[in-house]
Amino acid sequence: MSALKSVLLQEIAQNGPMSLAAYMQRALTDSQHGYYMQRRPFGAPDKDGGDFITAPEVSQMFGELIGAWLADLWDRMGRPAPFCLAELGPGRGTLMADILRAASVLPDFGAATQVHFIEVSPTLRDAQKQAVPQAAWHDDLTTLPALPTLIIANEFFDALPIHQFKKTARGWDEVFVDAEDDRLVFASHPTDDAVLSPALKACLPPSLSQGDIVEACPVGETHMV
Repeated sequence: MSALKSVLLQEIAQNGPMSLAAYMQRALTDSQHGYYMQRRPFGAPDKDGGDFITAPEVSQMFGELIGAWLADLWDRMGRPAPFCLAELGPGRGTLMADILRAASVLPDFGAATQVHFIEVSPTLRDAQKQAVPQAAWHDDLTTLPALPTLIIANEFFDALPIHQFKKTARGWDEVFVDAEDDRLVFASHPTDDAVLSPALKACLPPSLSQGDIVEACPVGETHMV
């Protein structure tokens, strides 16, 4: 049994079932056992991680194209100086390094750029410092400087915790994570549809059948707003 699983089983025994979002948050960013906090997720597999690869790691062309687009966008914005170039979940810093190299075709772009990373993983921050040493780091968007800002986010939103709701005859059930003996299991509990944001409700089809599942990502909506 993993250390985090043991902790979660104890917490559920004491406090009752936890939302799927809370479970995902702990699995990904728990300070002691979270996946992104303790491992190096990118690159070739080895003892320290290496579970998947993203587009910036496949070819520098991906980041260079985005860099050229950002330089053009900054130019059409009126060349604000300074301005904030922020990346959410910047991985190993590869994408930003490629962006800055490509955007150097406009020398004033580099001089005006303040790079800011939104990153909670100490392990990944160490890698980012090697790739983009001039960056500043933040735990969330609230501490970004009050400057004209361009934001990029590659494969960031798909890793955020979600809530899951199931349509039933009586309305909505929310899916929770519960404990059964020494296992973590899914359990459903009735909830009110007020937990669905107006943005999500607007995206739902006119009719839903019993058993249909809807996923909501409040933290993602907060970032997008």
